[in-house]
Amino acid sequence: MAERQEQAAPDAVLTRIGQVVMLHHGGDREEARERLLGLWAELGEDGDPLHRCTLAHYLADTQDDPTDELAWDLRALSAADELGDGRDAGAPGDLGDVADTRQEGAIAIRAFYPSLHLNLAADYVKLDRPDAARTHIRRARDACTVLADDGYGNGVRAAIGRLELRLGDEGRGGGESWGPPRQRP
Repeated sequence: MAERQEQAAPDAVLTRIGQVVMLHHGGDREEARERLLGLWAELGEDGDPLHRCTLAHYLADTQDDPTDELAWDLRALSAADELGDGRDAGAPGDLGDVADTRQEGAIAIRAFYPSLHLNLAADYVKLDRPDAARTHIRRARDACTVLADDGYGNGVRAAIGRLELRLGDEGRGGGESWGPPRQRP
């Protein structure tokens, strides 16, 4: 029974984050920010990296000050990097559901990187730091290889293209196609 509760806990946190995001998308930015900050206080700086990444990613969207938005986006990237570099992906020889959950989190994070870097690029544009913006837009583009040919993937790729145009970086991909991976026959 306790094992099932441990498995449900990560889903419960992501569900709570999703509910607050819906509140934000419904137009209540201040209430969403307060609830997300409450969740952040519950998780703490040492909470699950997938949860911290997701939460910081959405907290950035509720900020009024571009500097605060950048700080939250940097927290999101830092948490993603914890999973991406294996620091929290379970030690070799780990068995069981906890290791499986961490591995799933590391896989899920890979699809988050294009959006994380895109948001950082947009933050740097707002702060009039075009060189930093270009660095992150290139990283966003490079990370797109993991995105599917679906609404989310196409939306992220389109947003990257729009920001590249805004930065005057159209064609930086060397003329090669960087769309979704195609399935081989």
